[in-house]
Amino acid sequence: MLPRFSHELAAVLPHRAAAMQTGDCTRSPFKVTGDQSVTDAVTSAELDHLAERAVPGEAVVLDGVLAGAERRVVLLASRPAVGNGAVIALVPNEAEPSATALRLSARLWQLTSVDAGQRAVDPSPDVLAGNLAAAAARAQTTTDLGQTHAATLVALLSVLRSGRLADAAARQTATDLAARALVDLKAAAGRDQALTAEPARAAFGVLADQLAPIVGHADVAVDLAGPAEDRRLRQDIAHTARTVTRGLVMAALDRAGTTRIRASWRLDGSALRITVRDDDPAVPGVVVDPGLTERITPLGGSWEIDAVEGWGTTITAALPLDPVEPPELRPLDRLNARELEVLTGISQGLRNRQIAARLQLSEHTVKFHVRNLLEKLEVSSRGEAAALAHDLRLEAAPVHRTAG
Repeated sequence: MLPRFSHELAAVLPHRAAAMQTGDCTRSPFKVTGDQSVTDAVTSAELDHLAERAVPGEAVVLDGVLAGAERRVVLLASRPAVGNGAVIALVPNEAEPSATALRLSARLWQLTSVDAGQRAVDPSPDVLAGNLAAAAARAQTTTDLGQTHAATLVALLSVLRSGRLADAAARQTATDLAARALVDLKAAAGRDQALTAEPARAAFGVLADQLAPIVGHADVAVDLAGPAEDRRLRQDIAHTARTVTRGLVMAALDRAGTTRIRASWRLDGSALRITVRDDDPAVPGVVVDPGLTERITPLGGSWEIDAVEGWGTTITAALPLDPVEPPELRPLDRLNARELEVLTGISQGLRNRQIAARLQLSEHTVKFHVRNLLEKLEVSSRGEAAALAHDLRLEAAPVHRTAG
């Protein structure tokens, strides 16, 4: 996103380089683009110090340290309703950009951040799997580098504090520099955690705010119970947990016999358990939306469905808290609910026009879904897609059911 945004923004606010720090990307929270003489030397610690002076929704012009030198910098920051927002530091071509350019830049960044936040909150399975692998690799690298630098700096401080150096002023200066480096190192570890994780209770609070407009005017009583334990959740876990909970609650609201719903999160050892229970007595046919299965599969998640006729349905999603090796999605798990419906029509030998009539869609929309599902299934023709659907029998991810 950053290179494209920088390219478009250049028409409004010409600049040499841009650096971004975001709380919405577990794959790479820190990004740069532009003049390599600047971007190669930019550090996340510099951007973190600049971010403290940014004002969400505004363009702030200031002098600050970026790429190891004092520079004129334009800061753009956002805090959208969805996602955690981001800050971008620009090195402008002109020392004093016009007020109009600054105002437009701030608005463009706000719009871009809203879109980026939404995509981060609801990522596609392939993006989510990539984020998991990248986040795990980054965490391991950060740990190794942190231990190496910490040992080096502690040894440096021990030597400098020994009093064996004759030049007391040099010793004091070196001590101060090393102490500051240790502080920055600890801050970097905390910043990485803050950008890639959030407390479980705060994450559930965001969910409650998101559900408020939905359940506030419903004729169904909705009870929300947050986690008792306040461990930090990886952002991919938090985002997925909110998506799954919202989807299950909305599905329960759509069932005609539902009068009460309870949605809860519980940290159970190494997993986050998301449970949504309703009291609709007519439970036959209750299934989980394939789109939600598509969300939990890359995380190693699983479903449990306890459906008792006359009493209601309890659906639980278990999401492992520790990183897992991203599993390979089965072909049909890559398709959303609408694409599965279109594939069903294809497997029955229907033409696009017939599928459109059955699903009450335009023929153009059906063509769009056909193109997408062929790409996701990695096949080149409708015949191959139909054969694959027949072989797999359009089975969704397995669930554990208990019937009373």
